Amino acid sequence: MRDLQKALADIDEIRNQMAAATAFRGFGPGALATTGVLAFLMAAAQQALIGAPLAHPIAFFGGWIATAVISATIIGVEMAVRTRRHHAGLADAMLYNAVQQFLPAGAAGALFTLAIARVAPQALWMLPGLWLVFVSLGVFASARSLPRGIHLAGVWYFVSGFVVFALASDGPHLSPWMMGIPFSVGQVAIAAILYCAPGEADG
Repeated sequence: MRDLQKALADIDEIRNQMAAATAFRGFGPGALATTGVLAFLMAAAQQALIGAPLAHPIAFFGGWIATAVISATIIGVEMAVRTRRHHAGLADAMLYNAVQQFLPAGAAGALFTLAIARVAPQALWMLPGLWLVFVSLGVFASARSLPRGIHLAGVWYFVSGFVVFALASDGPHLSPWMMGIPFSVGQVAIAAILYCAPGEADG
């Protein structure tokens, strides 16, 4: 019985190693491009409806949190479907690795948001820049299993985060386009990189 358990554990370890060394094809260009469009539409809607975001922080940040949840749902559903189709027997391990790579950055972003909102609400203007930096860290963490060009998207988010942080600190102030432009360009860029990756057309 002990030998059987050891054999099963060895098989799981081999599967995990294979998953870590395999290019992940679960992210769909269509879903990522859709999230970029959603970011642009949210920015346009807030520009029209919210005159001063810092005067209405719940509406401003609530809108972007809702956009993030909807986007994560779209990406997650397509990721699950594509992973089952492209990776077959390795699907569970591939999904686990993909989530594990991005989860620390996502969790850090959520915890920083809660901490600032609770302890230092006067510093809410920092959140857009911080969110962009955390997204860049998630992209870099996932890069080893994605096409090489994905680093460019990580650089875009990283630089955008500090640019937005510098712009927001002048006042401080907020603009919906501090979120809309970086996320629209970044998500569409990732979609284009994945679409042009070798083998994607066959998928």
